[in-house]
Amino acid sequence: MITKRIIPCLDIKNGRTVKGTNFVNLRDAGDPVELAKLYSNTGADELVFLDISATEERRKTLADLVLRVASQVNIPFTVGGGISSVEDVDILLQNGADKVSINSSAVKRPELINELVAKFGSQCIVVAIDAKYIEGEWIVHLVGGKVPTEHNLFDWAKEVEERGAGEILFTSMDNDGTKDGFANEALARLSESLNIPIIASGGAGNMQHFADAFTEGKADAALAASVFHFKEIEITDLKQELTTQGIAMRS
Repeated sequence: MITKRIIPCLDIKNGRTVKGTNFVNLRDAGDPVELAKLYSNTGADELVFLDISATEERRKTLADLVLRVASQVNIPFTVGGGISSVEDVDILLQNGADKVSINSSAVKRPELINELVAKFGSQCIVVAIDAKYIEGEWIVHLVGGKVPTEHNLFDWAKEVEERGAGEILFTSMDNDGTKDGFANEALARLSESLNIPIIASGGAGNMQHFADAFTEGKADAALAASVFHFKEIEITDLKQELTTQGIAMRS
């Protein structure tokens, strides 16, 4: 049986962890290195780091942060934000990242997915997709959710898989930070139509939301931020509860 994963997400801005609602109203959530170490020691299966305001000038800053985190954790971690070339990925992997997450750069130039997979292998490449439900359709957005595209979520996800990505991180912008639960209908549709793992993101507010993401949404992993950062849910308690509900968790 394939086990499910719990993944804390650290959104990084100017070297600090931040968290907002619907991608805005950010507030400070602590030092990313300390949080990473805490999560690594308390049952997280993986970590995701997203530099939400990344620019080329900050690539070196993010690489330094990755190096510091890598020295403190013993679980896989994924780094994203502003990655647009093979060289960017090379630097982050050399500094200790296990995977990279690309988003806007993949939509703007889909061949990048193929290039990264050819160079580093599909297991290293996560494509993040931020989407919003507009007039009956899930529309992909870029630049931290600010720019709508012409892409439909499900069509783009299929292309991402065909280009060789190893995983998709789907964030529902409508659910993000609301603590009302994940977008399980969209998750289930993604999971049923694709053969690569889907990470659910956006909307975690209580333990049952995670259970629903795995059972109703058929997600392979569930990612959350504020409920972990602000100690509303302890990961060890969460995994115990999910196991009690008959959901096979990674140990």
